[in-house]
Amino acid sequence: MAPAGDRRTGFSRRRQYGIFIGYVLAVAGAVVGAVLLVVSSFNPPLFAGIRMGVASVTAPISGGLATVTEAAASVPEAINGWLFAHAENAAMRRELAAARPLLQRARVIAYDNRRLRALLAVRDRTPDPVVTARLVSSSASSGRRFALLDAGRFSGVLPGMPVRGPEGLVGRVLETGPAAARVLLLSDPESIVPVRRSRDGLPAIAIGRGDGAVDIRSVNATDVRFAAGDVFVTSGIGGLYAPGIPVARVAAAGTDSVLGRTFAQPDTFDFALVERVFMPLPAAPTPAAAAPTDPAP
Repeated sequence: MAPAGDRRTGFSRRRQYGIFIGYVLAVAGAVVGAVLLVVSSFNPPLFAGIRMGVASVTAPISGGLATVTEAAASVPEAINGWLFAHAENAAMRRELAAARPLLQRARVIAYDNRRLRALLAVRDRTPDPVVTARLVSSSASSGRRFALLDAGRFSGVLPGMPVRGPEGLVGRVLETGPAAARVLLLSDPESIVPVRRSRDGLPAIAIGRGDGAVDIRSVNATDVRFAAGDVFVTSGIGGLYAPGIPVARVAAAGTDSVLGRTFAQPDTFDFALVERVFMPLPAAPTPAAAAPTDPAP
């Protein structure tokens, strides 16, 4: 048997038919090309019609092949984009996790700065402030309401001195140590503050309830109507608290005794201002009445 490399072309009929068909297609293509060349030279309109007819048949096929090619080419790009987006999202999550503590710290600093600016404005209006100190803690789970101030006798803090925040009155100093002081809050049941209504000067007293709020009670009058939103400030009666310090706002309308919400919430700010005890000026003496003179005889 002869080796495969020595076989002739005509050994296989299939190969013979293939070669023959190839020759036929080549001759047919040459003839068609020659005919189209002659037609395009002698009858251009006819050639244009034939060209557009062939284009109409081949255009959908070409469009479909182009769509398939573009879809196949976009697969690697989509995979690459997904991998890049996944890696970018992971990097952004890491950056966010690293920046979150810094953001929280910046918010705390901004909050403290706003409070300190407000307290500084109050201090500028106070004629003789004692010290600005930090409220390091306050009781909120018991019936008694106290706060601890990180300033004491060394800073000039003495029992009875009023303590106020940016929004209003906090309470008064109850006990002092060398570097700390205990503050009796407005909401403590032992706290009683003379107040007046800001819109008409109606006298009242604010008494602590032990639950973070105060009772506003009328003084020397009955059937007194309180409207929701009425603002009460210190009256200055009896000394201790200077007049005009915001104390509480009425929560709901009522008669004679209503619930009030204090403006200053010790658990929402850090710094407070200690003021000197208010000493009202004594009333000016009235001029003595002229002594009666004896009538002339």
